[in-house]
Amino acid sequence: MTFRVMLQHLLLPRYLLRALVGPFLFSFFTLMFLFLLHFIMRFIDHLVGKGLTAWVIIELIGLNLAWMVVLAVPMSVLVSTLMAFGELSSSNEITAMRASGMSTYRMIAPVLVAASVIAFLLVLFNNHVLPEANHKAKSLGIDIRRKKPTLNLVAGLFSQDISGYSILVRKTFEETNDLEGVTLYDYTNPNTNVVITAKRGTISFSSDYKKLIMDLYEGEIHELELQKMSAYRRVQFLSHRIVMDVQGFDFQRSAEGAFTRGDRELSVDAMEQIVDSLRRAKQKLEEQLRNTLTEDMERQLSGKTDAALSNQRRLPLGRKINNVLTKARAMSSMVETELSRIQWVEKQVDQYMVEIHKKYSIPVAALVFVLIGVPLGIMVRRGGFGMAATLSLGFFVLYWAFLIGGEKLADRNIASPFWGMWSANFLLSLLGIYLIIRIGRETIVIDWSSLQRLVPKHWRTQLQDEQQSDLTRV
Repeated sequence: MTFRVMLQHLLLPRYLLRALVGPFLFSFFTLMFLFLLHFIMRFIDHLVGKGLTAWVIIELIGLNLAWMVVLAVPMSVLVSTLMAFGELSSSNEITAMRASGMSTYRMIAPVLVAASVIAFLLVLFNNHVLPEANHKAKSLGIDIRRKKPTLNLVAGLFSQDISGYSILVRKTFEETNDLEGVTLYDYTNPNTNVVITAKRGTISFSSDYKKLIMDLYEGEIHELELQKMSAYRRVQFLSHRIVMDVQGFDFQRSAEGAFTRGDRELSVDAMEQIVDSLRRAKQKLEEQLRNTLTEDMERQLSGKTDAALSNQRRLPLGRKINNVLTKARAMSSMVETELSRIQWVEKQVDQYMVEIHKKYSIPVAALVFVLIGVPLGIMVRRGGFGMAATLSLGFFVLYWAFLIGGEKLADRNIASPFWGMWSANFLLSLLGIYLIIRIGRETIVIDWSSLQRLVPKHWRTQLQDEQQSDLTRV
């Protein structure tokens, strides 16, 4: 093996991979920032005004970073390959590599190996990290939605946020918890009607947010027994404290396993076990339907005795038609019910199979985007992020349109889950292979006179003198 071949096998692949690292990290963090910004803008209304701690918000964002990673990594592979090979092509380094005998296929090989490693790690991430993160994010999101915002008393309006009480305040103070003109209706005791009025008061929560404490001053309590309408009591007070039980104003975490897991919160092994059980249930339903139809047919045939036939002949024509229609409707209803159950099981199987294929098809997209990005980068000959992002956007839209459309078609049993999840990979792979073959067929013609003009003048003079001295020696 010559020194040049050794150089190609050792140094050039390392050089290509090193050229990809920077653009990959830059595009990855840029895409993660965009995903994160979109998530915050989408869910900001559900977080603001809830009185949540910063740690809970950070935990929610951190758990949702898992699905962002799954989407950002394949996208970053496409952007980085476009940027790296576009820069190498614009600086004529691709031309120099070809001139040294390195084909386009050998340039792509180390990039495909690196993309294969990324795809393998992403598959592990999809099976072990993403399901747990999705489940915890769902549980935390439900807990946040169940938490009520801080009690908000608006002057002149009744507040019924607390079960069993209705509160009316004439005047509130933004900087303090002081109140003026308080009227409180107590419905906690169904046998008694209690109305409390006060000139002023204060309101606060207990430390665990399970009790609402209202201190009232200079007021009256009006109490009426509903069973004995004549039993009326009026009490005046200088100060009176009311402690009300409240729910939902404190943030409480649900217990582990309190919520069932959906298809996006399970690993491939868990979903395959569910699919196997669903398919066995489908077979059992089909056998039951087949046996029911067979038994009904046998019963109908066995009942055709001479006595039964003679009885049937004695019935009026309208009665015969009604009997036949009644039996037909009953049989049709039973068959439709069983078929709907079978279709429901098939739909469940398709939904789980879609998620199983998705856990592999999205990581494999990293390989597909290499096949697209390398030839496009060489053809475009521009390595800026703007150009790479512009080219990538079209392929992103095409890929996700196929992915989302395939998922919908598979869920509705119009297309198989396999083709629904893998059609985008196959289509873009064929396009990438075509572009690679087209780039690989190009022959590099070296114009030595042009290359000589690129060499400094004193270098050309020195080379000519050395050549002349060699000729003299000969």
